[in-house]
Amino acid sequence: MLPLAPDGYDRGMVIRDFLSGVGLLGRGLRVWASRPRLMVTGAIPALIVALVYGTGIVVLAIFSPGIAEWATPFADEWNEPWRTITRVSAALALVGVAVLLVVFTYTAITLAVGDPFYERIWRQTEETLGDAPAEPSGRFWRLLLRGIGTGVRILALTLLIGLLLFVVGLVPLVGQIAVPVLGALFGGWVIALELTGFAFEAREIPLRERRRMLGARRARTLGFGVATYLVFLVPLGAVFAMPSAVVGATLLARDAAAAASGTPARGTRPEDTEAGRHPEG
Repeated sequence: MLPLAPDGYDRGMVIRDFLSGVGLLGRGLRVWASRPRLMVTGAIPALIVALVYGTGIVVLAIFSPGIAEWATPFADEWNEPWRTITRVSAALALVGVAVLLVVFTYTAITLAVGDPFYERIWRQTEETLGDAPAEPSGRFWRLLLRGIGTGVRILALTLLIGLLLFVVGLVPLVGQIAVPVLGALFGGWVIALELTGFAFEAREIPLRERRRMLGARRARTLGFGVATYLVFLVPLGAVFAMPSAVVGATLLARDAAAAASGTPARGTRPEDTEAGRHPEG
């Protein structure tokens, strides 16, 4: 669905790039040790949105058997145990796809609710690493309109993929394995695409070009995105990881932009700058 790397990469390079992407989230998590007050402010909007979404997931889980029965009328005349197996598979697929959609929309909504907090975290990360982009004039309205357009496109793609995963999830056994794996890969890609928005938008890089630049470093992008996605699945994990993910995404975006321009990215490795000793880098 999403190959880990373009043609020409050997397996060892793919693994190293994937693990380096995971490491970006780890470097973001270390910011809690040096900037706890900044990170706590970033966790507040994440906590508010998490409580709302958590309630919704519980309600959905309670009603999922009835919804699954409604969604599979073709199984009414089937003999047991096939009818029950199909409807249990449908219920599990429904919850799995719902979790996938929650993670996607959670990231977008939390970024919207906590925009001033996350922008501050992003800005401080850029300034720590050096070569921070200048603040463009008229930024608020231009980025608001661009953000809405990007969000609509990502949401439409998410709904389409969610529907396809629900259909795959109806296949007993195979679906229950395939949906989580595909969901993590696709979810990680979308999360990385959303969280790098601050750095890319400040550099006036449109969505299509962002996809191309991240695609050129696909293993690294998925390493960061999948790690973030999995942490978001842990209860309250998203609350503590969201500010850190903004830091990691800034590193990822700077690395992708530098690779696209053929120039070395400052601070993308721990040893590059003082940011390697301070977790902001």
